[in-house]
Amino acid sequence: MSSRIINLLNEIEPRRIVIIKPSALGDVVQTMPLLPVLKQRFPEATIDWVIRSELADLLEGHPLLNRVLIYERKGGFSASIRLLRELRKGRYDLCFDLQGLLRSAVMTAATGATLRVGLQTAREYSHLACHGLLPDTERGVPAHARYWRVAEALGETGSPAPVTPALSEPDRQQVDSLIGGVSAPFLVIHPGAMWETKRWPIPSFAEIGSRALREYGMNLIVVGTRGEKAAAEDLCNLVREKQPRQQVLNLAGETSLKQLCEVLRRAALVLSNDSGPMHLAAGVGTPVVGIFTCTSAERSGPAGEQHQLVQAKVPCAASYRKQCPFSGSGHMQCLTAVSVFQVWSAVKQAVSRNQLASNVA
Repeated sequence: MSSRIINLLNEIEPRRIVIIKPSALGDVVQTMPLLPVLKQRFPEATIDWVIRSELADLLEGHPLLNRVLIYERKGGFSASIRLLRELRKGRYDLCFDLQGLLRSAVMTAATGATLRVGLQTAREYSHLACHGLLPDTERGVPAHARYWRVAEALGETGSPAPVTPALSEPDRQQVDSLIGGVSAPFLVIHPGAMWETKRWPIPSFAEIGSRALREYGMNLIVVGTRGEKAAAEDLCNLVREKQPRQQVLNLAGETSLKQLCEVLRRAALVLSNDSGPMHLAAGVGTPVVGIFTCTSAERSGPAGEQHQLVQAKVPCAASYRKQCPFSGSGHMQCLTAVSVFQVWSAVKQAVSRNQLASNVA
């Protein structure tokens, strides 16, 4: 079936293509490089994308997309029916289910596409909605390589292109206004994450930020969601106490996804937990120092020698648990297992490897 699905991909000449990848942010970012590959392979085809409403800003206005179809995760039955009807009306020839869950399988089936392709990570019987699964896309394959396998199946031999959201002039002006008081070069820190088991301690982030400002003369911007604003301000205050002469800005909750992309693109270096913003930074070409506690740097980290990834060394590391299963001294040990020394060493390596020191005072 695996070789058969690749043969079918190379035989089909679709007029309408749909990508079903509603979430999560990091996975969406790593899927976006497929767009130019699909357009080059099928220049006459239109491409649509199903995405969660919270992430739609990242794709809206993209020059290679015909339509962005919104999946309302909490929209209820009526919203789901509207989306399924839109998918049916699309009369698609080719559908990629890159989510691999029951809900995406329902969307995939609703397209009625001539060819429906999934990945080997498919769960919840979602493979039944597909005509076949691409080989070498099992869970042990790094996520970035798993999504890029679609491009390789279409004959692509190069590497993924940088992510280029459609940034409008008002968006650009808003970014200029937000960060106008922070001189380049600056370090961006994203201290948040959806899972508590991914969140390296704020004081530890502050220590790294302080050292970077002192050693390299950088300024600091902290980013995150609106819900992370208080924690981001705590980080900023800790850095301000140690480096009162440097510029420190809290942008948590202040940017759209496209605006965040632009902030990350202008950064000299990004320090982050394993999170969507980490992948955004890597996607737009900015060097990243990523901290991996309950997840695997090898499986979930961005590709490229310009990045430095720090992995917790504990028995439960890379367990992908959203909550710590241990109590007592073992509770959240994956966070404390990553030391300030390790992360600072990774920052220094990133600065050296990317020749950032020559760009700072």
